[in-house]
Amino acid sequence: MILPAYNEEITIGSMVHLSRLYADKVIVVDDGSSDRTAEIARKAGAEVIVHKVNKGKGRALKTGFETAIFLGADIIVTMDSDGQHNPAEIPKLVAPIIEGKAEMVNGSRYLNHTDKNTPAYRRIGQTILDKFTNINSGLKITDSQSGFRAFAASTIENFRFNAQGMAIESEMLADAGKAGFRIKEVGIGVRYDVDGSTKKPLYHGLEVLVAILKDMIFKKNI
Repeated sequence: MILPAYNEEITIGSMVHLSRLYADKVIVVDDGSSDRTAEIARKAGAEVIVHKVNKGKGRALKTGFETAIFLGADIIVTMDSDGQHNPAEIPKLVAPIIEGKAEMVNGSRYLNHTDKNTPAYRRIGQTILDKFTNINSGLKITDSQSGFRAFAASTIENFRFNAQGMAIESEMLADAGKAGFRIKEVGIGVRYDVDGSTKKPLYHGLEVLVAILKDMIFKKNI
């Protein structure tokens, strides 16, 4: 389990404790936090890697993946550290990989259109990002911005980890599509009352959309 974290001292301890019920190792990548995130994560039993300065989620995930491979991981799960996701759903996320049906599994809040919690303005933005991500990746993903995913460890070499901000979710799908991975989606729950995002949703959405468009232009020119 990889938990990229930036100033998550309030939630990181419980996220590590709960994740350890389902994962052999929990890796917290403290991406330049100014609070006690790293200290609390260590006390909770996580392997902690600290970036002295904030490098963005893409670099945090790269560090996490490399550490997981070094520790001998067969399956890698990524999850946000702010408490939005439920570690109890890890088993159903990894099941398609264990069963040999997928190399990557995407946790989706919107699978079968059952989500009732997402604020309307967020869902509109998500729909736009889903559309452009799917065009860029050649996939049909219902929740392109999900941070709750599972990967066969063998997939790591196919990911660029170039995106500096939250656009890493779309970039990884583009890389997975290019590599021809078998990708499954499973339904997950989400809590918005613990949303710890440090950026406004509109700014976040525009940032991701610009990154996707740049990636599409780059591909067109090579």
